[in-house]
Amino acid sequence: MYQLNIKEASDFITSKIKQQPSVGLILGSGLGVLADEIEQETTIPYTDIPHFPESTVSGHKGQLVIGELEGRQVIAMQGRFHYYEGYDMKQVTFPVRVMKELGVETLFVTNAAGGINETFKPGNLMIISDHINNMGDSPLIGPNDEELGPRFPDMSEAYDRDLIKHAHQSAERLNLQVQQGVYVGNTGPAYETGAEVRMLRTMGGDAVGMSTVPEVMVANHAGIRVLGISCISNMAAGILDQPLTHDEVIETTAQVREDFLGFVKDMLKTLPA
Repeated sequence: MYQLNIKEASDFITSKIKQQPSVGLILGSGLGVLADEIEQETTIPYTDIPHFPESTVSGHKGQLVIGELEGRQVIAMQGRFHYYEGYDMKQVTFPVRVMKELGVETLFVTNAAGGINETFKPGNLMIISDHINNMGDSPLIGPNDEELGPRFPDMSEAYDRDLIKHAHQSAERLNLQVQQGVYVGNTGPAYETGAEVRMLRTMGGDAVGMSTVPEVMVANHAGIRVLGISCISNMAAGILDQPLTHDEVIETTAQVREDFLGFVKDMLKTLPA
């Protein structure tokens, strides 16, 4: 049934487009502006696609945008799905399965995250080198379909090393100062306590958020190479003496819009075939 759902969603999208996307983009809170740059675009609301969940979070438009960006055929999620919205892990990651069915080979995953590393500042862009799954669940639990991926997928290079190197080269070309670090995925929707942030720092986390980890696990399972970028939208609890709000997340991502757009577009333009 799950494979049939993937096929039905993929067939519906294929019927609406002329091009075959090879690069997928998952755009996090406040970062959906990148999809506005796509040319010759076809826009499909999630509500029109068979078996797709609906995005319920402010700052997420809830639609696919398919077209050309910097010479690449791309499919962008303008808004993602989260575990905390009440969806199960297979629903959260369903779009990644559909992207694979459509022919996507490379996935750029972006998010807004809280800074755990005290050398970070709000507005920094962080290349994700690795992640910690602190969600207490996995999208790979349950019967495994070998046609979708192996029973025991390797996660030792969840974020492709060549793509990480490529991202640093883009940043250098643009004279853009970027960070690199480990992303911790929590369930949300509450922000972390100060004690939890100290624990996550001890565990080796540099930034924390409520997404990304499930999609990256499924992409690896499906054989899609991944690059992850976090926008450090705020410092996590206990670092600065101020409350955390979603409005602050959206405000900070708006401030780094030009850096973010330029960074991702340069990476796409120079992406090795």
